[in-house]
Amino acid sequence: MGRLMALFAERLQFGSSVADRILEWPGDVGPTGHSVPLRLAGALHGLVLERLALTEVYPPTQVSDDTLWAEVIRAFNAHSERIHRWLDSPPQTNEVRRSAALILGASLLSQQFGLPLVLSELGASAGLNLNFDRYRLGTYGAPDSAVSLTPDLAGPLPPVSALNVIDRAGVDLNPLDPNKDKLRLLAYLWPDQPERLALTRAALALGPPKPDRGDAAKWLETRLNKPRQGALHLVYHTVAWQYFPTETKQSCKTTLARAAKNATPDAPIAHLSMEADKIQDGAALSLTTWPEGKTETLARVDFHGRWVRFI
Repeated sequence: MGRLMALFAERLQFGSSVADRILEWPGDVGPTGHSVPLRLAGALHGLVLERLALTEVYPPTQVSDDTLWAEVIRAFNAHSERIHRWLDSPPQTNEVRRSAALILGASLLSQQFGLPLVLSELGASAGLNLNFDRYRLGTYGAPDSAVSLTPDLAGPLPPVSALNVIDRAGVDLNPLDPNKDKLRLLAYLWPDQPERLALTRAALALGPPKPDRGDAAKWLETRLNKPRQGALHLVYHTVAWQYFPTETKQSCKTTLARAAKNATPDAPIAHLSMEADKIQDGAALSLTTWPEGKTETLARVDFHGRWVRFI
């Protein structure tokens, strides 16, 4: 995909409705703006997955730059309407490998509190990471799961502990349906990364719950409105917080603080966060638990879950 994006930078010219739209795109087209290259890459891979175009020039087939580019331009002209629909919407993914951090964090909580878990995920996309307890991570998680996570692990890992989830739900402003939106989920996993495609297909086959549609703050307030006796309520998010409006972030913090006042040893609350911070090396995996009110940074995690380094 790096090679393909370089070809776009070098060769894209006016002359088709798709090219014209991309070259005249208003505003920031990069990753901090509208992520136009990702939209386009997803659109083209979607054509491959549907076997409509580019199948003879995409991985695992190796072709020259000239042959690849000629087929891309042909796809622009033959499938412009379909490509425009992909360009209309920002990329949306659900990286299953981030569940490695969730499994380890939940194992630590299960060992500390010895209680079943209630899960509430903010920015849940298609809900694949709502099923993290059904995935396998070495000796952690579900031992017979078809979804096997294999990140590089380092540092003092938490003890292995059984995960007993008794309730799970998530929220997203634009939740993806694991069945209807399967193509969209797979299209943003690049064709030269077949292991990611296989992992996501296996996760989809487990039937993840579809997240609710709505604002995270209002949804979380309802979820935390009444403490669950005899269970630990785990609120979590992975590389989603940065996309929330400032007002939503503040409201979520206020809701957590209010709920924390009612937390007890028999109905504790935890907030597990895997998000970018000021350190360049991956994301921080941070945990706050109540009623103690203790906050700690557990680990650093690769943004795509390729490695986890416990501190």
